[in-house]
Amino acid sequence: MELQEKVMVADTLTGINGELLRYAEMIPQSENKELKQTLKQFRNACEQSQEEIFQIARDKGYYVPAAKASQEAVDHVKQLFTKGTL
Repeated sequence: MELQEKVMVADTLTGINGELLRYAEMIPQSENKELKQTLKQFRNACEQSQEEIFQIARDKGYYVPAAKASQEAVDHVKQLFTKGTL
């Protein structure tokens, strides 16, 4: 039973992440302000759902986050963005 639940949670997160990508593509392409605002509302609700499912996955031990980045790694990435290297 637990394995099935773990798979369902993972599948749900994958689906939500796909939706978020589609919203990220659609929002900047829309010229209609009302449509753009509606899409942003949908995206925000989708992000909230993603966070809730993610928290469930973490609480049940289905997801173990990666180790936190060192300050040196964070500084390096900031520097890349600041210099416009990316």
